[in-house]
Amino acid sequence: MAALNWTKLLSETRLPSPKVGPESAEAGPGSEERPADGPSSEPPVVQHRTAAERDHDRILFATPTRRLGDKTQVFPLERNESVCTRLTHSHEVSNLARSCGTSLVYGPLWSRIKEDLPNTDAAHDNARRSIPAMLAAVGLAHDIGNPPFGHQGESAIRQWVFDNESRIFKVSKKERKRLGGEGTKEIQKDLDLLDSRHKTDFRKFEGNAQSLRTVSRLQVVKDGRGLNLSFGTLAALMKYTVGSTDAVKKDKNASRRKVGIYASEERLANEVRQETGLAAGVRHPLTFLMEACDDIAYSIVDAEDAVKKGIVSFADLMAWIKAHEFRSDRVVAELVGDVEKDCVFPAKLALPPSERDDVSMQIFRTRAMGVMIGAVLTRFEAGYDEIMDGKFEAPLVDASDAFKLCEVLKEFDRLYAYRNRQVLEIELRGFNTLHGLMTLLWRGITEREKFFDPASERTSPFARYAYGRISENYKRVFEGRTGEGGCNETLPMRYRELQLLTDMVAGMTDQYAMDMYKELSEFHVGASAH
Repeated sequence: MAALNWTKLLSETRLPSPKVGPESAEAGPGSEERPADGPSSEPPVVQHRTAAERDHDRILFATPTRRLGDKTQVFPLERNESVCTRLTHSHEVSNLARSCGTSLVYGPLWSRIKEDLPNTDAAHDNARRSIPAMLAAVGLAHDIGNPPFGHQGESAIRQWVFDNESRIFKVSKKERKRLGGEGTKEIQKDLDLLDSRHKTDFRKFEGNAQSLRTVSRLQVVKDGRGLNLSFGTLAALMKYTVGSTDAVKKDKNASRRKVGIYASEERLANEVRQETGLAAGVRHPLTFLMEACDDIAYSIVDAEDAVKKGIVSFADLMAWIKAHEFRSDRVVAELVGDVEKDCVFPAKLALPPSERDDVSMQIFRTRAMGVMIGAVLTRFEAGYDEIMDGKFEAPLVDASDAFKLCEVLKEFDRLYAYRNRQVLEIELRGFNTLHGLMTLLWRGITEREKFFDPASERTSPFARYAYGRISENYKRVFEGRTGEGGCNETLPMRYRELQLLTDMVAGMTDQYAMDMYKELSEFHVGASAH
């Protein structure tokens, strides 16, 4: 493939507004003409921001971003507000990523980057603002599609699909009885349209692919364009670049290890690739930095949260690091030396142990983030040509001098935070909640009079109630009321039903999921339970 080019990588193109009127029906989805370039009719406050800055602001004010405040990072349903949630984690990643972007545009690589840009002050100024803003935007949005209860939420969704394959990928006895012979034939005809990828999208449900769907389809849905982020930002958000049937957990190319694109967003992904010059399976250069900032933030802050909760002490963390990589790795040895020197003063103060640990962890966090960010930026600079040729395949942290430190911290987190009994208990409760909730919502989605009319009357009081509790945003997409021109309707109805279910569940917060499960369970009794 040809080398990547920053003019295309920073593409400000967005999806055009759908045509309104008789011509739009003939044109078909995706055939709308893009508006011609010309004077902007937008207010000055919009004109004075770059496209990437506007993308960041759209993400910041989006409802799914706010919901991250009640979604698990490590400790579910945590009452200690100083412990990290998905929202605070996302802000931390966004901040680190923006700093990396600033280093790119004011560091030694700037002379290489501007070679791809028009030789004008305006183009250079725009890129210098857009690269940090784009990194801040994708850092903020990288977890926006994650379901409640962290990775246990993903596991619960996948397990529910596995447990119910006989009734979601085949005509169930209940459906045969409700719809009769002709209705059964209709469902079977639709089920025959489900290919391997359609089914695997749900068997391998993935928060990363759901993030792309959330920003591009589910918010705001008045015209089917979602937040309508620029193609440059959408490309940088796609940490994983393949569909569900092409994802291989241990693939040499890190961008192919998880599902990044559902079948429902494949057309959009292809358009984004075309516009930004990315071949299939190739990451946007800024994605490497965003992923590195994610790794750095959670490996350090998850350990800090374990100390804040009193599960371990600062001394435990330092002892762990010394026992594993203290003398064999230069970065680790230098970090330990600097932290111990900086922590001499807090140790002399007459502070309670918990407060002394808190101060010491702040020092550790600052030092560790500094050394790790420096290491990944150095590696990005060293591998710049390989990255721009689309040949760099490893996660940036893994290829940098920060690798051993990051691995030591992740192992500490796994042993002392993720496997803590309190965490495991609440994760199990969350797993069971989502599994049960999906069964109840599935009744509301599927028990209707007309299979191919998703808005048709539900056939039982419970199904009517359950369907009524699903977000109107998601139902508009499911029922084809977005005014987009039919993209969603090209998918099999069963795929659309499953996607409505996963859209709804993935969009919930931890507490909302618990409350809704309790609410629906109270009505799912007696005659309503049949």
